Amino acid sequence: MIGSVVHLFNVRICISIMGIVGNVFLIVCIVQTKFTRVKTFELFLLGLAAANLEDILIVNIYDIIIIQSSSVSINILLCRSLKFLTVFGEITSILFTVLISIFRYQKLRDAGKRVNLPIYLDSIRSAWMVSGVCVTLSTLLSVPIFAISLQDPAENSTRNTGCPPDFFQCSKTYCPILNGIFKYLFIILCNLLPLIIVTVTGCLIIAVLLSQRKTVTPVVSVSSSSQLGGKSRGGLRLQRSTIAVLAAMGLFQVDWTLYLIFQLTFSPADLPYWGEMEFFISTSYTSISPYVYGIGNNLFSLKNLMKR
Repeated sequence: MIGSVVHLFNVRICISIMGIVGNVFLIVCIVQTKFTRVKTFELFLLGLAAANLEDILIVNIYDIIIIQSSSVSINILLCRSLKFLTVFGEITSILFTVLISIFRYQKLRDAGKRVNLPIYLDSIRSAWMVSGVCVTLSTLLSVPIFAISLQDPAENSTRNTGCPPDFFQCSKTYCPILNGIFKYLFIILCNLLPLIIVTVTGCLIIAVLLSQRKTVTPVVSVSSSSQLGGKSRGGLRLQRSTIAVLAAMGLFQVDWTLYLIFQLTFSPADLPYWGEMEFFISTSYTSISPYVYGIGNNLFSLKNLMKR
């Protein structure tokens, strides 16, 4: 038992370090570009990486507090604040993923008819506004953390106790109505709805890519070969970036589908390793996605970094 706990702890440290390094590197690669030249997609990636980094750091700090809470009295305000920051980072990461998927679909949809005409989110001002909306929504959806009753499922009382591993958990004999409302509201708005949007958007992106692949582009003339070459290289970069977005969306779907299954099927009292399982499910996306986006968009290259 002790050996398995140590092994899980070591794996957890490796995943956390990998996630911190990947998100920090992605932030550095984007920030080194002057903000006057930052594109909308890079701004969304910056918001995603910042949310991922905050989520990984706070989750680890929160779990350290939980480990110590068995022998040390934890300030309830500190506990709720860490829970708020954990949920805030998680929701912000989810919303920026939804935003990236919608933006990529809009860029691909009717690209042949639109040619070089911009879409609404191409405006950096609009991108900042939408990003602000995501942060505001994350804050509003995280605020109920300060109102719900924190309980130990092993106890039959309604008093607040320590920092539970799952902020949804209740005692077996009593669960406040507010806890149940927030749990299912959180699952529907922050997990199920984004999962549906990302899945539908991913299917639409694949449909657009397949339709574009069937389209035969005629050769215009030899004099325009350089222009066609430039367009083909730009299209190749866009296609590579789109594949990276699809890969990250697939990872998002797998992770949050598993999360929903565990949340709706099990409880912390049923599984001794609930905290570790929840950590691996929720953190795998925040740790792996920066590498998928960075490599797919040619941000994680020494040559590109030296140019900046």
